[in-house]
Amino acid sequence: MAGQISVFSAANRNSALRHDNRQSTPAAPRIRRRAQRVAALASAVFAGASLLGLYGIAGAQAPPPSATAPPAPVKAPEGQAESPSDAEDAALALRQKRDEVGKELQELARSMRVSDDKAAELEQSISKLSKTSESIRSALIESAGRRKDLERKIAAGEKKLAELGLKEDAIRASFRGRRAVLAEVLAALERMGRNPPPALLVSPEDALASVRTAILLGAVVPGIRHETEKLAADLAELVRLRLEGQKETEALVATIASRQEEERHMDLLLGENDRLSQQNALELATEKRRAEALAARASSMEGLIASLETEIRSVREAAEKARAEEEKLRKLSEEQRQKARELAASSLPDKNRIAPAYAFSDLKHKLELPTAGETLRQFGDPDGTGHEAKGMVIASAPGSLVTAPADAWVVYAGEFRSYGQMIILNTGDGYHVVLSGMDRISTAQGKFVLSGEPLAVMGEKRVASATALALETDRPTLYIEFRKDGKPVDSREWWTGSGSGKAQNDS
Repeated sequence: MAGQISVFSAANRNSALRHDNRQSTPAAPRIRRRAQRVAALASAVFAGASLLGLYGIAGAQAPPPSATAPPAPVKAPEGQAESPSDAEDAALALRQKRDEVGKELQELARSMRVSDDKAAELEQSISKLSKTSESIRSALIESAGRRKDLERKIAAGEKKLAELGLKEDAIRASFRGRRAVLAEVLAALERMGRNPPPALLVSPEDALASVRTAILLGAVVPGIRHETEKLAADLAELVRLRLEGQKETEALVATIASRQEEERHMDLLLGENDRLSQQNALELATEKRRAEALAARASSMEGLIASLETEIRSVREAAEKARAEEEKLRKLSEEQRQKARELAASSLPDKNRIAPAYAFSDLKHKLELPTAGETLRQFGDPDGTGHEAKGMVIASAPGSLVTAPADAWVVYAGEFRSYGQMIILNTGDGYHVVLSGMDRISTAQGKFVLSGEPLAVMGEKRVASATALALETDRPTLYIEFRKDGKPVDSREWWTGSGSGKAQNDS
């Protein structure tokens, strides 16, 4: 068979030589044009050989996947909805990647510090403040607001970096899955690049060979071109993701630096506030010791709150003021009550007030979450012990600020059993707000705090406690529980839109 093809080819070549001085037949230009088109197509593929260098660079720049890195999420086929298990796997992968990014940023933050010049500037700004309780408190609330905004930006940046990281992992996983195909394509491109054909690939005089070559290339080149284009697109996307991640990291570094400056500013303000409060320090210290003794005897949070309300003088006064305000509101007609609400809403509350500016029951859908972060658990969800959760859990960044969600009296501030560091706020109307899981508390029992005033700071990692069981994160977690007349209630209807959802990210 091979001899027949050889003879047939030789005969055709002799025929072509005999007619080389004659005018070409009409078919010859068509054959040449087809060969030219195929050659142009092939030369476009040959250009893809340069992708070898790009692929090598991208592979060298990309760090090897961590052994603990989460698997890339598997996407459902187009037109087919993801199953609940796929969605849960994707959410878990994102959370694990976000924790990984958070740890890297935490290490970066430790290596940064506020410059001496900036520290001096902050101290000078504090010295210019009028040394009154109202001015210091206003400055504290403003500083807390700025700091929480920065922490929301950091949380949003962490999430974006985690999403970019998962996309990079998915592309690398795709490369690994197509390794055999890519090896064949790259080898073919390399061979064709080393030995490029002439403009027409074959001698234009040999029409039959041109036709055969055109048929062969027409069958092979489209497949190579498709794989080459797919490889080029994936590599370009990988480079884009790395550049976008670099920009996001730079923006995060700037935000972290701003947060550190705000932390220093707040520490100075808190120190000044403590100096102004020295006259009440002895009385507060006495009440704190009594509260700690009550906490040691109490077997439950309900028992602690009940004993606090009856035995601590400042707490009794707070409860009496709350009851008096409630009784006053009860005596008003509905029309008068509405006018009072409108008047309160249209004017700024006094920063020196010693009682809540608004009834707690009127603050639904108006409260901000005490800290920036992701809601991991809501009231009524499984709590990891076979029961329903009595409160909500928020995962925050290390060192995040915790602020008062509403005007309130601090009826307890300290450690309590499995809750760890805990703050109990009396917000009036028979409501108490319980916060736990913090690392350092900056308020004191017996104080009246305003909405947005700093109360505590989260630690570096999650505190082991009964309220944080079965949580798939190492980030610090804040537990929030609302109580009405001693019974837990769902807090969701009190938060603004950004704080009432499940697994949201305050961005």
